[in-house]
Amino acid sequence: MLDALTVAVAVTALLLAAWCGHAAYKDQPTKDWHFIGMAVVTVLAFAQLVVGIVQVARGERPEQGMAVFIAYLIGSFAAVPAAGVLSLSERTRWGSVTVAAGAVVLAVLEVRLYDIWGN
Repeated sequence: MLDALTVAVAVTALLLAAWCGHAAYKDQPTKDWHFIGMAVVTVLAFAQLVVGIVQVARGERPEQGMAVFIAYLIGSFAAVPAAGVLSLSERTRWGSVTVAAGAVVLAVLEVRLYDIWGN
């Protein structure tokens, strides 16, 4: 795994969580610019998914098992988009809370991916 990419995904996810958490604090639903932020984080998570798959295809192996690594890769890619879809169904402050929670989950998944790979 690329350490810089892992850090970039985790940091942008935490920034998104803080941004949406602030919106929830101000009693605001997710807005268009929040979805732009979610798109940026999702693109970074997709880049990590591609890098992880390429490294596995080249023969590199994670220390803690292939199935666990692939599951975490897919989960990390899906965390923010799933929260974004849920926030569309809840157009209150709780939609912002949902996105903030999804972004925190992504940051935690990034730390776990780092551990699974064996760095």
